[in-house]
Amino acid sequence: MGFFSKIFTWWDGATIGTLLWSWRKGEQVGTDAQGNRYFRSRKPDSFGNERRWVIYNGANDASRVPAEWHGWLHGSFDDVPESHLPPPRIWETEFTPNATGTAKAYLPQGALERGGMRARATGDYEAWSPEG
Repeated sequence: MGFFSKIFTWWDGATIGTLLWSWRKGEQVGTDAQGNRYFRSRKPDSFGNERRWVIYNGANDASRVPAEWHGWLHGSFDDVPESHLPPPRIWETEFTPNATGTAKAYLPQGALERGGMRARATGDYEAWSPEG
């Protein structure tokens, strides 16, 4: 099913059309730590703008684009980020994917998935009533 999924799906990696477009019209300018590949068009469009895009290594999830590459994709600067990145700081953590909708998602106390019960208010809260 690999070939047919490349033709008909967009949510799990690049489609055949995107891969062909990247091969024919684009040039790869870099990759990030997660294996995502970044491209730009070889020729500017009719307005003189350069087209930039990413092909994800795995599921298409925009939260997987690091901040420095996000800036490059949106034209905040022209040079690829790998050429002028500062060294990583000791307090920086590794990337963690967006867990929304998965079993690892954060569920606060009182969420329906955790039983729907929460601690009672402790006295610093007074319910509003229209008569008062």
